Amino acid sequence: MMRITEDWITNPATQNVCAALTEGGAQALFVGGCVRNALLGAPVSDLDIATDARPQQVMDLAEKAGLKTIPTGIDHGTVTVVSDGIPHEITTFRRDVETDGRRAVVAFSDQVEEDAARRDFTMNALYARPDGTILDPLGGLPDLQARRVRFIGTAQDRIREDYLRSLRYFRFHAWYGDAQAGMDPDALAAIATDLDGLDRLSRERVGAEMLKLLAAPDPAPSVAAMRSIGVLAHLLPGADDRALPILIHLESQAGLAPDALRRLAAIAAPEVAGTLRLSKAQLARLTRIRDGAQCGAGAAELGYRLGQPDGQDAALLRCAFLEQPWTAETGAAVEKGAAETFPVRAADLLGRYSGPALGAKLAELESRWIASEFTLDRDALLQY
Repeated sequence: MMRITEDWITNPATQNVCAALTEGGAQALFVGGCVRNALLGAPVSDLDIATDARPQQVMDLAEKAGLKTIPTGIDHGTVTVVSDGIPHEITTFRRDVETDGRRAVVAFSDQVEEDAARRDFTMNALYARPDGTILDPLGGLPDLQARRVRFIGTAQDRIREDYLRSLRYFRFHAWYGDAQAGMDPDALAAIATDLDGLDRLSRERVGAEMLKLLAAPDPAPSVAAMRSIGVLAHLLPGADDRALPILIHLESQAGLAPDALRRLAAIAAPEVAGTLRLSKAQLARLTRIRDGAQCGAGAAELGYRLGQPDGQDAALLRCAFLEQPWTAETGAAVEKGAAETFPVRAADLLGRYSGPALGAKLAELESRWIASEFTLDRDALLQY
């Protein structure tokens, strides 16, 4: 029988949480991402536990064991139990009573099978007992082992319960799916049939999901599938993903980690990407990168004007748009420009220029300095 034996599940702090429940007569089953990722050999960050105990009982049992409890989502069945500084999200088994495409009305359940049936994908309906033994109530383990992202039951039913699942499908395929095997045609057909349902989602939820997708090692096949069935145009009218696979290849050449905003800049202009309700800082960075890539400045000037990280991203994005290779020389030019400081100050020109004329002269001298590849010093520039 398959078991999880990783350090996180054998950690005494986590075992104490499980013991608090099981010694009180309740079930304690790890579920979702921690189980899925452990079986895939991927990093585990969040610890989610499902139980038949009701929320108040969870709090009582945990506090009796000397553990800290936080009623983070107690109305929906979730209590956070902190053990040795590690948070554990404990949620009572649930079943859906009513759904509207955005949120569900749920009732507590005593059956793990009902809890599993309300989840999205078969690979997310895997449970593990405190000793690591896998519990697979819906037969999702073969799907996980084949890296096959498949909706539980009927794809259309699962999507209509929460339309965000359409986007989660592409995100999960990018992170966990087998790119060579392709995508489930039934899932794609169901998503394409209900594109208008995406309009019910808040733009914040859509934006957060898109950024999670674009942070995957290679989201290009998923984004291409979104384009082919109309999802991309529905969410981001005018978006163009042709540069995305090129950018991802160039990132590897440049030794850069995946960056969701850099990749979003390759797909959508700021006015389009801004509809995803990005933060002000995110939108400002995306605009700098995209504008820098499309301006006429050289790599060194991009580094000088934008700084090393953004200048490098802009230069990389430009290479993707123009289908040009990334070279070490380009990276060095960006780094050199980022280290430079314009040697002339406004005080150097006072007495000769003022007001708008002063600003114009500073800009002229700065352009000369950049054109000289930063070789002209202060004295030489003041001769102009």
